[in-house]
Amino acid sequence: MIKVSILGSGNVATHLYRAFAESNEVQLVQIYGRNPKKLIPFGDDVSTCSRLEDLKEADVFLLAIKDDAIEEFIQKIKSSNAIIAHTSGSIPLSQSAQKNGVFYPLQTFSKDTPVDFKSIPLCLEASDKEIYSVLEKLALAISPKVFSISSPQRKSLHLSAVFVCNFVNHLYHIGEDLCAKNEVPFEILHALITETARKASLHSPKTVQTGPALRNDQQSIAKHLELLTNENYTEIYKLLTQSIQATYGTKL
Repeated sequence: MIKVSILGSGNVATHLYRAFAESNEVQLVQIYGRNPKKLIPFGDDVSTCSRLEDLKEADVFLLAIKDDAIEEFIQKIKSSNAIIAHTSGSIPLSQSAQKNGVFYPLQTFSKDTPVDFKSIPLCLEASDKEIYSVLEKLALAISPKVFSISSPQRKSLHLSAVFVCNFVNHLYHIGEDLCAKNEVPFEILHALITETARKASLHSPKTVQTGPALRNDQQSIAKHLELLTNENYTEIYKLLTQSIQATYGTKL
């Protein structure tokens, strides 16, 4: 059984805690968080602490904290035996600890939205094979989708994730806002959202592109631009239209 402590109390930390708590192959030793109030939701099932000097020994310390705090944080951890692995998609493998690793779950997390870890890819990296083996065992305890991903690959993967998740979600927000301003239920678009994601998962997204930009339907494009009163929305619409047309060579 692998002994794990999670350092952090945010979205990623919360979901990792829930996943490990359900595994018979993982022993949760401790949850660390600077703010004691944020540790309350973890309940009495696991030890918690808000001071690094109170950390108990574990096989793996998983750092689920802000990217810009990772390197400095690692240097403060006093342990010569534990593997110290961060969960960031954009920060490279640290060189500040004797046993370094990365344990990156590629998913969007919100505390109140349940996720199935069995469907989540876990991207691993380690400073040597022995450490990788431990992280791999830990990962397989909660998901069958485990990948060896280098720091440069992970940085590129994180960028891709921003496009397909964060930027797309912002476009969902724009669509919802436009619906609300015209008293149209956003749920009418739910089936379209689901089908678009399904097709992008089954095929290369480039082969299933549709819409007025692809068809170079200038009449529809002009009407859409007339409807947009938010300057930011207008710029986004124009930029995406231009990008689609440049990709497919459809602009006349």
